[in-house]
Amino acid sequence: MLPSRKTRRKGRPMVKQELLDILCCPKCKGDLAYKPADGTLTCKKCGKVYKVKDDIPIMLVEEDER
Repeated sequence: MLPSRKTRRKGRPMVKQELLDILCCPKCKGDLAYKPADGTLTCKKCGKVYKVKDDIPIMLVEEDER
């Protein structure tokens, strides 16, 4: 039996590099910095912070954490 995803990743959200390569901030189209320990994506241009829930980036402008 394989370990669960959370066991393999110690409960941290993970986003595939292929997805990170094409994502940009929906508000200003800036590049994003991924912080897997925090489970967030932060725009390098405008500073908006977006959560990653269950390996899925929540990229709604009204859902930012700033």
